[in-house]
Amino acid sequence: MKNMGEVEEKSKDIIKCTAEKLSVDEVSQLVISPMCGAVSLFVGTTRNNFEGEKVISLEYEAYIPMAENEIRKICSDIRQKWPVKHIAVFHRLGLVPVSEASIVIAVSSVHRAASLAAVSYAIDTLKAKVPIWKKEMYEESSSSWKRNKECFWATSD
Repeated sequence: MKNMGEVEEKSKDIIKCTAEKLSVDEVSQLVISPMCGAVSLFVGTTRNNFEGEKVISLEYEAYIPMAENEIRKICSDIRQKWPVKHIAVFHRLGLVPVSEASIVIAVSSVHRAASLAAVSYAIDTLKAKVPIWKKEMYEESSSSWKRNKECFWATSD
């Protein structure tokens, strides 16, 4: 029997694709739970180089309803595999300058092993399955759309 003060906290999946700058603190706060001793994070940022080219920014495009639906499936898969409490996946769309976050994934769990495994699975599966496209903008004003090596629906060369 539960105490009157103990209310069972419902698990949440919070998914957002946005053109706004991502806040790591905001996303991590969304998954904090008094029942959990761990919050694990993955933050993907724009780096300033790719295969010898100087990158000045990345640009992301997505078909948002499909992307969010695929991310929901990933959250569901995570819940089948690990005892996690809350999951938040925020992906930035549009232009993302060097050093800014393009993706923030946060997962809470009672113990760290579950949330660490879930975050790793989330980013690997997202890169393989979610229809989000990345364009690299180079210093000498050229650009290149990138195929995700992990992506299952990309054609092989």
